[in-house]
Amino acid sequence: MEAPTKAQTDVTVRVFRRQFSSNPRGARLARRVGLYQLHTWGIPYLSDASESAALIIGELTANAVTHGRVPGRDFELRLTHTPGDREILGVLRIEVSDTRGECRPPGPGEIAAPADGDDSGRGLLIVDALADRWAVIDREPPGKTVRAELDLLY
Repeated sequence: MEAPTKAQTDVTVRVFRRQFSSNPRGARLARRVGLYQLHTWGIPYLSDASESAALIIGELTANAVTHGRVPGRDFELRLTHTPGDREILGVLRIEVSDTRGECRPPGPGEIAAPADGDDSGRGLLIVDALADRWAVIDREPPGKTVRAELDLLY
C-alpha cells in the first residue's frame, strides 16, 4: 500500500475554553476575555468579525446566566478557530454551555419576534442575524450548548 502523493497543508486549530461564574459579571468577563483571545489569534479588535463575535458572545453568555443558571454551577465559553485558505480566514465557532438542559431555547427558524414594548427576547434574533450557522445542542452531563459559527473572510 502506498501513501497518498498529494501533500496536505498543516492546519492548526486553535481552541480556547474557560468556565465563568454564572452571573452578569461572569458574562461580561467572558465577552472581554473572548475578544482578547480572538485578538491574540489575529482577529483584531473592532474588525467586523470581532464586533460580530462580541455581540454573539454577549448574547449567549447573558442567556446562559439568565435562563441557564443553576446555583453553584458555572457556564463555559469555548472558542474554536479553524484557519482557511487564500479565500477565507477560516471559521470561528463560539459555544456557550450551561447545565440547564430542560430550559432549551428555540433553535434556528423557531424564534418568534417579541411583542412591541417587550424588554427582552431579542438576543437570539441578533445571533440569528449575525451567525452564518447556529444550533442548540444537548450535552452530557446534563445541559445544553448553543453554538454559533462565523465564516471569517478577508
